[in-house]
Amino acid sequence: MMLRPYALAAAMLLVATSAWAQPGHPPPQPAASPEPPKAEDSSSEMRRKAGDIVTQPARDVGLSKTEIPPVLVEAVQDPYRLTGLKTCRQLSAAVTELNAALGPDYGAGLTVKENRGAKLAEAGGATVVNSLIPFRQLVREISGAAPAKRSLDAAVDAGLARRGFLRGVHNRQGCRTPF
Repeated sequence: MMLRPYALAAAMLLVATSAWAQPGHPPPQPAASPEPPKAEDSSSEMRRKAGDIVTQPARDVGLSKTEIPPVLVEAVQDPYRLTGLKTCRQLSAAVTELNAALGPDYGAGLTVKENRGAKLAEAGGATVVNSLIPFRQLVREISGAAPAKRSLDAAVDAGLARRGFLRGVHNRQGCRTPF
């Protein structure tokens, strides 16, 4: 009867994380700011990733959903649309809006420093949490978590393509407005 400890542990974890899945308690997300986003320091990144790992079972069974930002939904519909983007200021505002949803772009002062200990802890935590749900991938497909993740990934890809396109148009027009 090895299934019982797994089932009990999964149930306990789901109960513990279900508070975040309630409408009044969304999962922790980085706060949006009006200024361009900066690279996260290692401690805030570790806290964000720990929150993501702990809430993963709730997302796997469909108790918690990740919303796709509207700017990325628009990017999926037509990433190369220029309607309403004639001036440098409009192009800059559109890129800034994408930066808020996607995080900083390359060349925007983004530095990548990898903390090996943190990466090992993240991998270990994710492995333990993800092993709590037997037949996890099947559960994700049935609950709709896997298709939702594919939609989110497609929206991020479209947002990245749109941001690069708009930065190219901005550059081609000789604009000097900041992002």
